[in-house]
Amino acid sequence: MRGAATLAELSFDVATALSLGARERQEDTVVADFPLGAPMGFAVLSDGMGGHSCGDVASGIVATELFSELKLLSGAPEEMERNIGPVLQEAVEAANGCIQLYEQQNPDASGMGATLVAPVIFGARLYWVSVGDSPLYLWRAGRLYRLNEDHSYAAQIDLMQARGLIDADEAQNHPDRSALISVLAGAEIAKVDCRAEPMTLQAGDIVLAASDGLHTLADERVAEVLQDHATATGQEIGAALLTAVRAEGCPEQDNLSLCVIKAEPRAETKKATPISAPQPAPPRSTGEVVQIDRRAHRGTVRTIVSLTRKVGK
Repeated sequence: MRGAATLAELSFDVATALSLGARERQEDTVVADFPLGAPMGFAVLSDGMGGHSCGDVASGIVATELFSELKLLSGAPEEMERNIGPVLQEAVEAANGCIQLYEQQNPDASGMGATLVAPVIFGARLYWVSVGDSPLYLWRAGRLYRLNEDHSYAAQIDLMQARGLIDADEAQNHPDRSALISVLAGAEIAKVDCRAEPMTLQAGDIVLAASDGLHTLADERVAEVLQDHATATGQEIGAALLTAVRAEGCPEQDNLSLCVIKAEPRAETKKATPISAPQPAPPRSTGEVVQIDRRAHRGTVRTIVSLTRKVGK
């Protein structure tokens, strides 16, 4: 593992990507803001509720509201970081309120909703807030870590499998696997995963935020792609992930959105770069097999109120 760089030594190569998959419309939204030389940066990714009314509108509302709130406060980064827990919680509540207001003004949009994952970085200190099942990963020294909570029944079903209550086939094909237990839909939010204590990043780390369209790839395959492209640019890493997903040939491929944040020794900080088209990935590494570690680095998780209904996705 590389030695940790000091806070002043890190810069970030950031790239975003969107893929329609096999869907008729894009319901994901992803934005990132890492200004040149700024002391902080952030990304916001939201996945509109598939099968619900106006999922693309919902994800747009969530991403726009979070981005606006964080951008407004980023002018005073030290104060923002001191209050990062309340800042992130209030931004989530504001986004949820905007969805509620939109539904009230547009009855045809009733039932809309979206997930959220938003990593925020000050220097080398990583925080995040998430609602739903959009994953936030950390790749470090050959291992892939899921950082945020999975607010879907998939996590509970996998636990049942681990305990021997159901077999692997039942777990992967369970009808409730993709149902969400927490989402931004204008009502009370069941769970918010808010990391209000910093995680220190190191040079060579790759932070990956994604919509659940990435789950077409097993975690082991995601780790292999990151391993094979550890020295590539953020744009090349994102393109390689899109290529790997496309290579699976899934006939029902969901929308996919990505934000790749690659920590590097300080040089020239790069702005977020949209990825227009995937490029062929280089041959897979013949080195040792990457070990997958699903260890959760949990932050402050607040349960506001439990949902009494299942939110399908």
